[in-house]
Amino acid sequence: MDQAAVDRLVSLLDLEAIEVNIFRGVSPGDIRQRVFGGQVAGQALVAATRTVGSEFHVHSLHSYFLRLGDPSVPILYEVDRTRDGRTFVTRRVLAIQHGRAIFGLSASFHLPEEGFDHQFPMPEDLPDPETLPDFATRMEPWKDEIGDWYTRPRAIDTRYCDWHAPDDRREHPAFQNVWFRANGILPDDPVLHAVVATYASDLTVLDTSLQPHGGSGLGRIFMASLDHAMWFHRPFRADEWLLYAQDSPSASGGRGLGRGLMFTQSGELVVSVVQEGLIRPAREPR
Repeated sequence: MDQAAVDRLVSLLDLEAIEVNIFRGVSPGDIRQRVFGGQVAGQALVAATRTVGSEFHVHSLHSYFLRLGDPSVPILYEVDRTRDGRTFVTRRVLAIQHGRAIFGLSASFHLPEEGFDHQFPMPEDLPDPETLPDFATRMEPWKDEIGDWYTRPRAIDTRYCDWHAPDDRREHPAFQNVWFRANGILPDDPVLHAVVATYASDLTVLDTSLQPHGGSGLGRIFMASLDHAMWFHRPFRADEWLLYAQDSPSASGGRGLGRGLMFTQSGELVVSVVQEGLIRPAREPR
C-alpha cells in the first residue's frame, strides 16, 4: 500500500475553479514527455461533474485525444452545459493548452432509477490478486533499463493474471486479465471512484492490441490513445480490487482497438471500456 501516492493522485485529479464553467488542472512534477491520457480524461470528468447536481451519476463518457498534452503547463477545462433534463444531463468539455484543444469529452449523467438487470458473467478460474506479483516484483529484472520509472510511487496497483515479460516476443492471444485498485484508501465520494477508474482504464487496455504481435516491449512501440469511451453500470469502489478483462478485436492501419469489462471481486460488472489507439514502431508521432 502507498497511501501517499494515492493522496497525490486524488490531489492531481482535483481542479481549481477559475471562472464559471472553467477549471484548471496540473500534471505531476515528475519528468514526462506528454500528459498521461488517463489523467486528462479523469480531470475532464471532474470538470463535467462540478457542473452537475449530486443526484445525477455519470453513466457514459466519449472522448477524443486531439494533441499530445504538455506536462509543464496547466490544462484549462472549459465545460459546455449542453443539456439539463429531468433524468439525463449532458456536458461537453474541452481541455486546452497553448490556446489549442488537446482533448474533448462528452459525458452523460443519469438520475438513478429501477429497470431491467442483466450482465455478462465474470471470467472464471482466475488467480486471486493478492497472490500475483506487483509492479516492482514483475519488473525487478529490468529495473536498470527503466531507471526512475521503477522506483516511482504508484497510486494504482496492477496485478496481471497472464503477464508476459517485456522481452517476450512471442505471439499471444489478444486478451489479458488485470486486477487493479487504488494503492490505498480513497474518500467515500462515488464521483472520485468513477474518476479514478477512468484514470486507471487507460493504463493497460491498448496494450492488449499488441498481444498477438510480440507485445510493446521497452520503448519498442510508439503508442498513443486516440479515442476512449466508458459506460458506468453499477456502483463500485476503486480502492477495492477490480478485474479488468480486456480483449482486442482488431488492429490495422497503424491503429489498435481494445475493449475491457471491469468486475468487482464478487462478480458484478461495473464498467465497460472501448479504446482505439495509435500503435506503430517507435518514432516521432505525426
